[in-house]
Amino acid sequence: MVSAEVSQFDLSEIPEVIELDTPRDGVPLIINTSEGLQRAATALAAGSGPAGVDAERASGFRYGQRAFLVQIRREGAGTWLIDPEPFEDLKPIDEALRGVEWILHAAPQDLPCLSELGMWPDVLFDTELAARIAGLPRVGLAAVVEQLLGFGLAKEHSAADWSTRPLPEPWLRYAALDVEVLAELREELIELLTEDGKLEWVRQEFQAILDAGPPPPRVDPWRRTSGVHQIRDRKQLAAVRELWLERDSLAQNRDVAPGRLLPDSALVVAAKAMPNTVPQLLAIPGFNGRAAHREAPRWLRAINTAKALKELPPLHLPSNAPPPPRAWADKDSAAAARLNTAKPRLTALAEELNLPLENLLTPDFLRRICWRPPEVFSLEAIGAGLADLGARSWQIELVAPVLLEAFEHPEPLPGKETPAS
Repeated sequence: MVSAEVSQFDLSEIPEVIELDTPRDGVPLIINTSEGLQRAATALAAGSGPAGVDAERASGFRYGQRAFLVQIRREGAGTWLIDPEPFEDLKPIDEALRGVEWILHAAPQDLPCLSELGMWPDVLFDTELAARIAGLPRVGLAAVVEQLLGFGLAKEHSAADWSTRPLPEPWLRYAALDVEVLAELREELIELLTEDGKLEWVRQEFQAILDAGPPPPRVDPWRRTSGVHQIRDRKQLAAVRELWLERDSLAQNRDVAPGRLLPDSALVVAAKAMPNTVPQLLAIPGFNGRAAHREAPRWLRAINTAKALKELPPLHLPSNAPPPPRAWADKDSAAAARLNTAKPRLTALAEELNLPLENLLTPDFLRRICWRPPEVFSLEAIGAGLADLGARSWQIELVAPVLLEAFEHPEPLPGKETPAS
């Protein structure tokens, strides 16, 4: 349990910022041959301490989220920049780093694409998550490096098309610098977390990321089309699905981001309009690029397929999630009172502990346990309920007493009597 006297990060302690513009060992050459890959693996296996790891994708340019560059730095081994494209996988690198702690920033963003390459850490340190729990005001890599190390780290190439070949030298310099100071950053964060009694908290969080593994494929990913919530007709929803699937197939075949063929907004508007002819289709906003015109018969066939369907997709999938909190007062006033009582108290506790509320307890977990609490209110029952949802033991220790008090003595909703529990 962290003490009430949680140390706050003092911005006045930041030294004058020193711009990092060149890696200390120079800009490494790209590894794109089997011999080079084995050389990198041998060097990394012979290094010492944790390994800083990063990956660059081509989001918005290429299909999917695969890595187009992997950067690794380890003491005694130096920095290695690996082009994954020529290789079936990077398992030699994974084997070289078995048992080694990997340092990543915002690990859930990079671990999926690394797993596609046969890479997965045994031990993890996520500097972004550590910075959040340490209570730093800004948690982007450049911001954390500046706050804790006093170095300026440029981020101008973060949204670049990393599928470009050859990669420009300034991009390679940027990529090498992204792993240059991760080991030092880890040490500073460990010191901060140790001072505040939070080191065990982050260790549990890191293990939870590893235990969860790569995310499974989404069910009906087309339902995540931006703006699909506007659709109220099942035939139109089928048209969104058929257009999305057609676009996805074409995007995968061309290895281009789907949104570069047609924006989501065009799919939704076309599904609403249900055009019958190519000219009608091309008059719809969003169908004005080369792909839209050249592939117009393809898009129209997708719409006609939807029109002919007898079995239509449901507007909403079954869910065990609670309803939106704004509806709770009418549906279950006791649940609404529990949530309205617990949330501000947890917010105050998070402020006292100097960490974001969502890191103290996942908002979905809070809503679920308030909506369907244990039959008997006790620390053990609430703790078990939180554990079933996926909360870590450090969160349960801090949160369960607050929830117990809120559940046993909920504050009345405005204009309503105190609900029975």
